[in-house]
Amino acid sequence: MEVYAKLSKCGEHVLLATCDEELLGEVLKDGKIVFKIGEEFYKGPKMPVDDAIALMEESTVVNMVGPNIVKKAIEQGLVHPEAVLNICGVPHAQIVKI
Repeated sequence: MEVYAKLSKCGEHVLLATCDEELLGEVLKDGKIVFKIGEEFYKGPKMPVDDAIALMEESTVVNMVGPNIVKKAIEQGLVHPEAVLNICGVPHAQIVKI
């Protein structure tokens, strides 16, 4: 299993945007919700899920979408299962460390 993971730095904050590889470029529509999994935000290097999880440890903000990456983040105790949103059946979660 691989994901795309893009790191961005803004001052002292580090943003990690990561998505399951097959979701890149998709647009999820659920009622009024339109969620774009765009290359400009999510496309960074492709890597194994475990490598993206390691990047989460050093990130202050994480935006993740996809069953593989979200499941692994839950298994590692980084995301509580009740904090996951499902958009068209695709899980999405965020982590903010303040």
